[in-house]
Amino acid sequence: MATLDHFIKVASNFADVADFLIVYIAEAHATDEWIVNGNKYQINRHKKIEERLAAATILKEKNPPCPIVVDTMSNDANHKYAAFPERLYIVHNGFIAYQGAEGPNGYDVKEVETRLHNYRPEYS
Repeated sequence: MATLDHFIKVASNFADVADFLIVYIAEAHATDEWIVNGNKYQINRHKKIEERLAAATILKEKNPPCPIVVDTMSNDANHKYAAFPERLYIVHNGFIAYQGAEGPNGYDVKEVETRLHNYRPEYS
């Protein structure tokens, strides 16, 4: 959750530059498929949209400064953006301006933060 905390900070700091969105996709650490020792949350693989919506409420409790939406059960966003298990994007004027590496190792909020500085008017 430390990276989520960093994302929330960046989303707050750059709200004047970008619109942020969290898309909750398939659960990366579903406890009925892959047990991670020390995992604070017990979330099974989603079989119905209601389960995915319920899991997304955990993110909502962190109060991110942006909307949270959930992917379809056919995983449309996940497939279109190769997002599993997590990934960061910057979409500018309808085009992908930045595609982060696949998470968790490639999930680099600092890199997104650096790139967003380029969109601030004082840097133009």
